[in-house]
Amino acid sequence: MSSVRRLTAILAADVAGYSRLMGADEEGTHERVQAHLRELVNLKIAEHRGRIVKNTGDGFLAEFASVVDAVRCAVEMQRGMAERNASTPPEKRIEFRIGINLGDVIAEDYDIFGDGVNVAARLEALAAAGGICVSRVVRDQVRDRLDYTFEDLGEQKVKNIARPVRMYRVRDHAAPIEQRVPASSPPLPLPDKPSIAVLPFANMSGEPAQEYFVDGMVDEIITALSRIRWLFVIARNSSFTYKGRPVDVKQVARELGWRYVLEGSIRKAGNRVRITGQLIDTNTGAHIWADRFDGALDDIFELQDHIASSVVGAIEPQLYLSEIKRACHKPTESLDAYDLYLRAQAQFHRWTAKGSREAIGLLRQALALDPAYAPAAGLFASCRIFQQANNAISNEEELAEGVRFARRAIEAGREDPEALKMGGWGIFVLAGERAAGLRAIERSLALNPMPRTRGVFAGGRRLFVIDRRQPSRRSSEQCD
Repeated sequence: MSSVRRLTAILAADVAGYSRLMGADEEGTHERVQAHLRELVNLKIAEHRGRIVKNTGDGFLAEFASVVDAVRCAVEMQRGMAERNASTPPEKRIEFRIGINLGDVIAEDYDIFGDGVNVAARLEALAAAGGICVSRVVRDQVRDRLDYTFEDLGEQKVKNIARPVRMYRVRDHAAPIEQRVPASSPPLPLPDKPSIAVLPFANMSGEPAQEYFVDGMVDEIITALSRIRWLFVIARNSSFTYKGRPVDVKQVARELGWRYVLEGSIRKAGNRVRITGQLIDTNTGAHIWADRFDGALDDIFELQDHIASSVVGAIEPQLYLSEIKRACHKPTESLDAYDLYLRAQAQFHRWTAKGSREAIGLLRQALALDPAYAPAAGLFASCRIFQQANNAISNEEELAEGVRFARRAIEAGREDPEALKMGGWGIFVLAGERAAGLRAIERSLALNPMPRTRGVFAGGRRLFVIDRRQPSRRSSEQCD
């Protein structure tokens, strides 16, 4: 494979809010993006003598021999997208963000590399949905050749680029590039599955060299959160567009559909580091959780692993209780399987015979909507365990039903640690299948070593689910 250096105009583009769109409609979003690429983007790039270097899933990288052609292509592409989106509801619009830079690159057969490419990618990340941002060298080359206005956004410090980048927003007189949702438009619907974004942590040490540690810390937290099967974790590429920018969490919720935001800061002093974090409900702006963690920088990677585990272990129960509260206040007519499951959790954790009966009724509804809903099947088995411990099972059929749902939880939840844990305890206790039950529980811990609950404790005639991290605490959230 040969490589050469050349000066080229680089155009980087991606889809704004791609994670939210995929979470709402994975297949439909993919098909719409491909249609826009096929019917508009590829044609415009060819028309302006450019070439697609590579596709990146939610975007693409292109290069042009002429920077004038690159900017003209970008503007016409955004005009075309505005027309194609005109009749599309705001929550389903595919809107590109575009960054353009002129730089010297290393070109190989199927890719290009170098600072010129990195700067284009950073400009794209800072662009608004439907917008175009360019570097100063691009503005200087085209300002007298094209009838566009360039709005100076000042110098921006961008990741992995030593010098600040002067950035300009392109304004097209013929058509507005950036499509704004009218203030009266309703908020974008939040996905049924709870979503969380981890924003870039603030580097409070004043040392730019510590940025790699700060960003690495956030990466570790995102990775740890992704192990929680019931939680939709926003991709790093989406949340890091807010790096170095103030964030209005309610506005974020409106525009991107994030339900929770985790933000924080890192401060270093000598060999010690302090990390603070806070979890925010974007719907209300309320702080659900806040804490701080201290450590030594003797082994950076071990410290990152430890803090990521600690943060996720602390916030997962808070997220879950917040979701239960949300389900309890959701109008009855709009309930779905997930919310029925959360309501059943609240009833189950009353630790009463009535609570277990009501939980079972809610779980029957949830499993009628989704027979393969593994956590609901596992919780059904847990309810039967509680009833058996309190001599509240009236016949063999109820016991067999508990075993049946425990097996369903294990079979349908092969990659779901919570379902495996509850199903494993179900067959362990109700069917006496100790070896099979322990295998399911061990599989649960292998998938997620930080589940909300770690074991079962028999106390008198009750069977309590406990948390080994906080053995004296149990959920007391209830639905009114």
